[in-house]
Amino acid sequence: MLSENVLLATKNVADLPVVVIEPSRGWMRVDLSELLTYRELVFFLGWRDVKVRYKQTVLGALWAILQPVVTMLVFSFFFGRLAKMPSDGVPYPVFSYTALVPWTLFSTGLTQASNSLVNGANLLRKVYFPRLVMPLASVLTSLVDFTLAFSVLVVMMLFYGFMPTARVLTIPALVLLAIATSLGAGLWLAAFNVRFRDVRYVVPFLVEIWLLVTPIAYPSSLLTEFWRPFYAINPMVGVVEGFRWALLATDTAPGPMILVSSSAAALLLVSGVFVFRRMERNLADVV
Repeated sequence: MLSENVLLATKNVADLPVVVIEPSRGWMRVDLSELLTYRELVFFLGWRDVKVRYKQTVLGALWAILQPVVTMLVFSFFFGRLAKMPSDGVPYPVFSYTALVPWTLFSTGLTQASNSLVNGANLLRKVYFPRLVMPLASVLTSLVDFTLAFSVLVVMMLFYGFMPTARVLTIPALVLLAIATSLGAGLWLAAFNVRFRDVRYVVPFLVEIWLLVTPIAYPSSLLTEFWRPFYAINPMVGVVEGFRWALLATDTAPGPMILVSSSAAALLLVSGVFVFRRMERNLADVV
């Protein structure tokens, strides 16, 4: 009886498809179907990141709200009250917070994605899966923080008398643009972070500089119409101004800026994917 079971098990194993994993050569193609196959892994890695982020914290997920709220209060005092920064006719607190919500989505995703491979080194060495899964899962977890911060924004809009219009239907597209920008930059940094650990010290500095060159504390209307499309090479410019236009009905229509920002985000994402795939072959060896 035992021998029959052994023979049956051997036969079943022999019937399984054989997958041969070989080192890649040249520029690797991006297999989206493979990512779709591992979609459950993306979910579980993302859920793990969320739990680890707020594990043993006093405030828990409230940190997702506290960070943009405190930043908004600081900006409102120094830029809104002391510097008298223009805000396109919108009360400065809601003006700045509307920009900080998508910015937090972007900056959190970028930071988490850049460290995803190093933080998951043990898993990376032991199990085969598309390495793109790790930064992708890290970026998608930032949507949890975004949802919480956005709920506060809705309350602020009602408090200041801003009612949603049909423009609000553009918000999902703007969120997708912010995620694409975050993932594109995160892929570049994640791949280089494995080889050069200095990157982990560069990321916070990069995020601070990126914050200053994005119209969060100030409006892009300070620039003339001629310079705005050039300014929108920063993809977050289109996202931020798009949020203000969609939710606060500001006069700064994102139009050309959205086109330039979307093109820049697409270029950043595509180049990030191919560079990541190019460096993927040796990640498990050097991580």
